[in-house]
Amino acid sequence: MLTGKEKSLLEAMEPRAASEGVEIVTVEIVGSKKAPTIRVYIDAPGGVSFDELARTQAWVGEMMDEMDPFPGAYMLEVSSPGIDRPLRTPEHFQRAAGETAVVKTRGPVEGRSSFTGTLTGFSDGAVLLEVDGSPVAIPYDQIKKARVKGTVDFSS
Repeated sequence: MLTGKEKSLLEAMEPRAASEGVEIVTVEIVGSKKAPTIRVYIDAPGGVSFDELARTQAWVGEMMDEMDPFPGAYMLEVSSPGIDRPLRTPEHFQRAAGETAVVKTRGPVEGRSSFTGTLTGFSDGAVLLEVDGSPVAIPYDQIKKARVKGTVDFSS
């Protein structure tokens, strides 16, 4: 799901994140190669406050300066995962059981490469979804990208 560069940045930041009491949900590198944007999505018990974002932005910025992952300029964004929360680890899929998810695969699984359905969990190396009333097991190593499909209830 992550590129080699994203994975190396994530692995470098995870120990510090744990000591700071935050979880790095995922890392994305987007934009041009000459001036990429590094997006770091974090979560914390009880949610992510503005102060938590500012603290995390500071220490992640220091780490990026030390690691110097790209020649030249880059942008750093630290944010909460939002309602369309990325799903990266087996634990993420398990925690999101009962939610609607969108899963894209590297190649066809059961004849398709995009699934939208209710997450039912993670078992035996596969993400379990119910799609149109039928159970589907998507091998974890075939997942290209996955996220919760956020919904907003305006009736309250």
